[in-house]
Amino acid sequence: MKNNYLNLIGLAHRAGKLSLGEETILKDIRSNRAKLVLLASDIGPQTKKKLTNKCKYYEVPFIIADDRETLSNAIGKSHRVAIAILDAGFATKIKSLLG
Repeated sequence: MKNNYLNLIGLAHRAGKLSLGEETILKDIRSNRAKLVLLASDIGPQTKKKLTNKCKYYEVPFIIADDRETLSNAIGKSHRVAIAILDAGFATKIKSLLG
């Protein structure tokens, strides 16, 4: 079941429905573009706090997912600790797979 959501992240990435990088993700949360934020289980405490606080404030759901290596591999990039899903369809499907 778990691999399915990683495949979806890969699909969303290819479809251009993801945002990566802390600043971009924060901007997308603030502008209500982010529908779901996935955080690596080994994200640093400060980054985690900043992103989760922002998510809570703007009522964007977030999920602590796999470690950074697993998330990074899903999108073919390295050292990604957070991914924002910008598409409601992808977000709903990923939530249902991880819920």
